[in-house]
Amino acid sequence: MAKLTKKQKETAAKVDGNKAYTLSEAAALVKEVTTVNFDASVDLAVRLNVDPRKANQMVRGVVTLPHGTGKDVKVLALVTPDKEAEAKEAGADFVGLDEYLAKIKGGWTDVDVIITMPAVMGKLGPLGRVLGPRGLMPNPKTGTVTMDIAKAVSDVKSGKIDFKVDKTGIIHAAVGKSSFTADKLEGNMSELLSTIVKLKPQAAKGVYIKSIFVSSTMSPGIQVDSKSFATN
Repeated sequence: MAKLTKKQKETAAKVDGNKAYTLSEAAALVKEVTTVNFDASVDLAVRLNVDPRKANQMVRGVVTLPHGTGKDVKVLALVTPDKEAEAKEAGADFVGLDEYLAKIKGGWTDVDVIITMPAVMGKLGPLGRVLGPRGLMPNPKTGTVTMDIAKAVSDVKSGKIDFKVDKTGIIHAAVGKSSFTADKLEGNMSELLSTIVKLKPQAAKGVYIKSIFVSSTMSPGIQVDSKSFATN
């Protein structure tokens, strides 16, 4: 096991591993214990008391973070020619159809989100093996398959993210950058947690949120008091 540096030891000492912090305290502390020399991503990990293997306990949703993600999200709009101008005006980074389908077939996936139209989804089916594992396959449930291309692009650019519980029962999501103010981090985390609470499956029994941790790149995990988000 690698030894901790002096700075890492000092940082770790600021986090009480036995304490569950309020959301406000955690937002301020994660900034304090971030020591990397770049604008680190701040992530939230929420462990749920669900069994994701059962369809009636799957938790998946979308949320628009009020202060954005701090990330420049690259959007590909796979649309017919009559929708290209709409997509470009809304801020899509790449706009087109057949030429991009060919690029994806060749292995190109240098985008964060793909938005398309219902009529185009049939052409994307054969590319599922490329897009699926990377989480890039458009889905009507997340608003990435729609006729309102402009709104979909604008929403993603302004901080809309989709999330789902993984096979271990944890939701991982980026909620901002270490350069954000503590208030903005708190606001984003609160919005995500409130959305997760609203999505509690009826089949889920007992305490829904088991634990919440916030951390930034290479920082210690900070436990958040989950009681204020508890639901039975």
